[in-house]
Amino acid sequence: MEKLTFYAVSAPEKLDRIGAYLAERLSRDVVRHRYGYVVIAMEALDQLLMACHSQSIKPFVESFLHMVAKLLESREPDLQVLGTNSFVKFANIEEDTPSYHRRYDFFVSQFSAMCHSTHEDTETRTRIRVAGIKGLQGVVRKTVNDELQAIIWEPQHMDKLIPSMLFNMQDADDLDSSPSGAGQDGEENPAALAESCFRELLGRAAYGNMNNAVRPVLVHLDNHRLWDPNEFAVSCFRIIMYSIQAQHSHHVIQQVLGHLDAHNKNTPRVRAGIVQVLLETVAIAAKGSVGPTVLEVFNTLLKHLRMSVDFELGESSRRNSASSVSSGRSKESEERIVQNAIIQTIGFFGGNLPDYQRAEVMMFIMGKVPVYGTPCHTLDTVTSGFKSKTMAAALPPPFLDPLFSISLMEDSELRQLVLEILHNIIDRHDNRAKLRGIRIIPNVAALKIKREKISKQDVAFMKKHGQQLYRHIYLGSKEEDNVHKNFELLFTTLAVLTIELANEEVVIDLIRLAIALQEMALVNEENMPMFIRCGIMALVAAYLNFLSQMIANPPFCQHVSKVIELRNMDAPYLLPEHIFRDKLPESLDKEDRVLYFQTADMAECLAGPGYNAERLSIPYVPQVTDEDRLTRRKSFVDTISLQVDIVSNNLPDKVSVTPLSRSLSIQTQEGRLCLVSDTTGLEEQEREKRRQVMEKFQKAPFEEIAAHCESKANMLHDRLAQIFELTIRPPPSPSGVVSISAGHTQHQSVPVYEMKFPDLCVY
Repeated sequence: MEKLTFYAVSAPEKLDRIGAYLAERLSRDVVRHRYGYVVIAMEALDQLLMACHSQSIKPFVESFLHMVAKLLESREPDLQVLGTNSFVKFANIEEDTPSYHRRYDFFVSQFSAMCHSTHEDTETRTRIRVAGIKGLQGVVRKTVNDELQAIIWEPQHMDKLIPSMLFNMQDADDLDSSPSGAGQDGEENPAALAESCFRELLGRAAYGNMNNAVRPVLVHLDNHRLWDPNEFAVSCFRIIMYSIQAQHSHHVIQQVLGHLDAHNKNTPRVRAGIVQVLLETVAIAAKGSVGPTVLEVFNTLLKHLRMSVDFELGESSRRNSASSVSSGRSKESEERIVQNAIIQTIGFFGGNLPDYQRAEVMMFIMGKVPVYGTPCHTLDTVTSGFKSKTMAAALPPPFLDPLFSISLMEDSELRQLVLEILHNIIDRHDNRAKLRGIRIIPNVAALKIKREKISKQDVAFMKKHGQQLYRHIYLGSKEEDNVHKNFELLFTTLAVLTIELANEEVVIDLIRLAIALQEMALVNEENMPMFIRCGIMALVAAYLNFLSQMIANPPFCQHVSKVIELRNMDAPYLLPEHIFRDKLPESLDKEDRVLYFQTADMAECLAGPGYNAERLSIPYVPQVTDEDRLTRRKSFVDTISLQVDIVSNNLPDKVSVTPLSRSLSIQTQEGRLCLVSDTTGLEEQEREKRRQVMEKFQKAPFEEIAAHCESKANMLHDRLAQIFELTIRPPPSPSGVVSISAGHTQHQSVPVYEMKFPDLCVY
């Protein structure tokens, strides 16, 4: 061997003949099963390959690869392993010049087949699989950095490479549980070796090759039904996300999103498995680069969330027979798994976005998902940890209006979610944990509330949207299905508003709101249950106790403390500590004024610089919006009566109209009746006029409608022409001026010598 090596190094031009001779001998020995000579020939080829690095080694390499292929084609495991080891040694050699004609298609196919070996002997099967994985690793190392071998990234090769590695990674449990696999180290463990090769391949993937590398993974998971359960799928994509370059993460996310779209009709568990894999990829990608796919991720997830809700509603509507009830419920619960997985993914992804993107995403969610309640679960996770410098940026009208629409729904859990979303957004100093639970706080200062001075932008926000916030707190308090948690969240909402957004004007508005809530519970015009009435009373007490200490007004604190002390002795059911445990009374005594917070006393306490206490005497009335006509909140009669109550204060023969007042003069009642009849008459005239217009456009001939519209257009055109003639006077021109006089067009020419030019225009 030493003499042969010396000869080959001394006369490199002879290498191709040496290689051809050894290849011929080896082929003959393989056919004759003379395996000892085969081993000798391969060792000679290996040593010559390692010793010679001249330009003339190219033909020798061809003979060498030809012999490796011969060994791999044989049925003998020992020869396959021998050929693989020789190829791995060759793969580790760095060649000076690229090869223009060498192809590795055969080796990819053969090594992939070895990775799927089903040899009956476990130890032999493991040896063959390990050899196949090492061979693929050698192919990867030899080709991925060679620009002339970019063909390795094409689908026909990736469809063999990737599944071969995944097959062995997937088979890890079987090998680990076997006696032979228990003592294997990383070099001889197919699963560990396959994972290492998989990571190396992905780490070398360039921008344009990511799709070809990820697609076979998804196909393999489909073919082997590995989405349910999806532990292996999750581990695969963790490996992918941590192996690829960070700037390529969005490629993987797009591939998974596309795969989710392709499986939109599959079983709920499969869809849930894909969504959970997406969660893993998003969780890792969110720490780096997510590329341009932010809204695409949310768009796809919200689309599937809406589809899942539709599937669930469809299943529940089709459950007619008793025999299908159990299967229908199981299908519903499975759809809930999908929905929870999607919501969790949206929340995690949204939680890692910057604030400006998170605000966009919140509006995007509200606009994309019309199913009531579904956006709330999603937004609760997205807004967690959200801190915006201004409320106007955090709560823009396109987001605030639909959110409040959901807060008027009849489901108490939905209203709770809306309040929690508001807490997430408004509470910028994380104070809500200290305010948890509705209670009379003896010493607010001990809570160490964090707050800053109210900015001008937030003051402007409260002037514009404050009434909207108060209205929904007011309406949300009197819902008959409210439970303990609803009142807790309402208390936290009022407290957080006070901390984050309350200047002197907002404090007065919040006190007016608290007084209105107390009056509503006392008068009980809507026949609310006693639990709701007492709950509102407890809410008002807890909040005014908190507010009085926050504004640090001693007389105000004294008045609130006195009322609370009297309630403790005579009416504990009006305090939050007792209402949810003690027996409730049958009625509330309106005459016992000392048990209630008095407007006059609080106005006297706040009299002085800073607060406009006179505004406390103006009763708070919630805004009437178009939303009320679309919901069950107010009937038409309620709206009219509310308008009458407001307008009647401006009548000349008025009396003071308060919720407690029952003695009204005859003049005021007559005025109210006249106002109701006038309002009703105007509305009837408006309705009749609208009906006639609609009927005309529905039944009249087209020519008549066209003529009517044309006459209106001509009349408008004439009026505009007259206005322009009066207001816009064109400068004189030698070519003439067009004027309109008495409906006729006149052309007047002005000679140049009569025109007057400005001094700057004359030369």
